[in-house]
Amino acid sequence: MSETKTALVTGANKGIGYEIAAGLGALGWSVGIGARDRARREDAVGRLRDVGVDAFGVPLDVTDDGSVTAAAELIAERAGHLDALVNNAGITGGHPQQPSTVDPAVIRTVVETNVIGVIRVTNAMLPLLRRSASPRIVNMSSGVGSLTRQSGPGSETTTGPVAVAYAPSKTFLNAVTLQYVQELADTNVLVNMACPGFVATDLNGFRGGRTPQQGAATAIRLATLPDGGPTGGFFEDAGVVPW
Repeated sequence: MSETKTALVTGANKGIGYEIAAGLGALGWSVGIGARDRARREDAVGRLRDVGVDAFGVPLDVTDDGSVTAAAELIAERAGHLDALVNNAGITGGHPQQPSTVDPAVIRTVVETNVIGVIRVTNAMLPLLRRSASPRIVNMSSGVGSLTRQSGPGSETTTGPVAVAYAPSKTFLNAVTLQYVQELADTNVLVNMACPGFVATDLNGFRGGRTPQQGAATAIRLATLPDGGPTGGFFEDAGVVPW
């Protein structure tokens, strides 16, 4: 088994995912660039290799069983194990989404990617993670998934526009993450959630005030936690996110 630490980052061809891959690569990790689009995936791998990152492309559609199975097989053949899985791929379903008028199909599509996709990828990669001495799972959540922030004073300014598909999908993801934490409690797999903050990406029309590199910092920290580090936490740059 290779001694090089290996990570898979989903949705890594651009934005926060790309910067997570770049950050782990700068630490000497080999990083799988999970992405659906071949051209964008290859471009991201090329740019990362140009700056010295040991990046490799992983064709990956998190909503497709066959694609996820093939991705796990690719990593198994290349590295034999996986040290960190960063479930970063996600969609918003468009904004705004009023609960009284939303098309239920929009919610279904968002949950398929943001929640079920995470479950699908995590389950496929767990056998590889179990082969690692220090396996880590990081699920990219969002502050808008915090029930405390959605219901507290000034919530209309801190959580942004009504998004009945996206925001609850992140609350759902947080709950699912805790289920993995409970199941894996007697193992060395640390499972945490990261909030990147309001980052300027094409996901929000580049309206955010933070850079993708800033948004990637917490995920990189959680992917490289030392043994005995926290598990089951929801973190941002400033510390723990209120749930």
